[in-house]
Amino acid sequence: MTKKIILLSILLIPGLINSQEKSLTLFLSDSSIANASVSMCFLNTADGECVFEQNADKSLIPASILKLVTSSAALELLGPDYKFKTVIGYSGSLNKRAGKLTGDIIIKGGGDPALGSDYFKDYYQNFPDNWITAIKNLGIKKIDGRIITDDSRYDYQPVPAKWLWEDTGNYYGAGVFGLSVFDNTYKIHFRTSFEGSLPVITMVTPEYCWYKLSNQLVAAGTEDKGYVFAAPYSNTGWLAGSIPVDRNDYILKASIPDPPLLLAEIIDNKLDSAGITISGNPSTARIEMRSYDDGTVIISEEFSPPLKKIIEVLNHESLNMIAEHLLKELGKVYKGKGTTMAGIDVVKQFLGGAGVGDNGIFMEDGSGMSPLDCITARGMAKLLFLMKIRGRYFPDFYSSLPDAGKEGTLKNYFRDPIFDSKIKAKSGSMTRVRSYAGYLKTISGKDLVFCIIVNNFTGPSQKIVAGIEGILKETILNK
Repeated sequence: MTKKIILLSILLIPGLINSQEKSLTLFLSDSSIANASVSMCFLNTADGECVFEQNADKSLIPASILKLVTSSAALELLGPDYKFKTVIGYSGSLNKRAGKLTGDIIIKGGGDPALGSDYFKDYYQNFPDNWITAIKNLGIKKIDGRIITDDSRYDYQPVPAKWLWEDTGNYYGAGVFGLSVFDNTYKIHFRTSFEGSLPVITMVTPEYCWYKLSNQLVAAGTEDKGYVFAAPYSNTGWLAGSIPVDRNDYILKASIPDPPLLLAEIIDNKLDSAGITISGNPSTARIEMRSYDDGTVIISEEFSPPLKKIIEVLNHESLNMIAEHLLKELGKVYKGKGTTMAGIDVVKQFLGGAGVGDNGIFMEDGSGMSPLDCITARGMAKLLFLMKIRGRYFPDFYSSLPDAGKEGTLKNYFRDPIFDSKIKAKSGSMTRVRSYAGYLKTISGKDLVFCIIVNNFTGPSQKIVAGIEGILKETILNK
């Protein structure tokens, strides 16, 4: 079939609106799209009517725009002011005169995804030191027991089953735990020299994260193509791929395999440094195969930022770990099970109750990391529309989306002045997938919701993004 015939067939597609003809025709006629699947849906928020669509009911891999489904459900079902709580306490008996605790220090996780996060430094300050101070203020000088972190709020399957193996050891593949900390991420620092040389590990932060990693990296080029391969709850793994040459301090970010145990070790070491002796080794509820719900005397409590602040970071920075936390929290609150599948059941019930339904929607996680996730452009657009007209907390949801060309994952995209103050949206990207969904204002004053998903393109992703920008620009100018 010649290009001329291809263009003619495109122009005959039902539902194609005149103002999008030029940009969409150019987009679909590009060789990068020849074998791709493309789905689009634009709805008018005044009445929900379709303004423009293209294969709107085709189920495609959404990548990170799936976070809009998870975050809207969490916001509507838990509320914008919902907070997670971490409790520090002790079990057993405390002899204040002797300064001896016969029992354990218990740190009970409440599923907080933000504890110690780099994105929430103003909320937690020096929380480990504050906990040590609270323990010291009880007069404790000796602990005949252990530091135990109770991570039993969620199940002990930190990573969704349908994630790729190559993702789980890296920071963006960090798992979800009943007690998470530091974004469940640690940093490996390297010094690199000439092309083909072996990068040297100089330090890790936090310093307690010295795991046994076989270093198979090489120094090559200027791009980061390094990967960490490691499984949850393991202290071994390997480094593979390449990182840039001639760097004095190059950093790879990796997922902490057991954050609850890491936190127990940190508190144990800090108490020892403070002169408080501890007889036993730090441990976790998972290792002890029990939870610590009864008989704990509360020493201190740590509260998270309100959920609306957590969701703002989630949708601005596209943090997979936060999305998976919210999914398990929904499962815990509404089903009594802190599992991925329970959370998915809650989200699907939410979609049904909201009037979106789940036709063509397949969820394996809450973040869009799984290549088995699917959604339709119409389903996503309808959710965004219903959030605006019925959502109890729509202002918080809307503000959680980055401004095109200015914030978050959209900071370096949609930089044309025509997009200024016209688009708030979430982006999604993975290998051969690019997607965008959000809210759009036209020059004529219309408010639209939109979703564009492209799967299995070839060539550079920049060309795909440029084509999508052309379609959105034409919509802004002509609708």
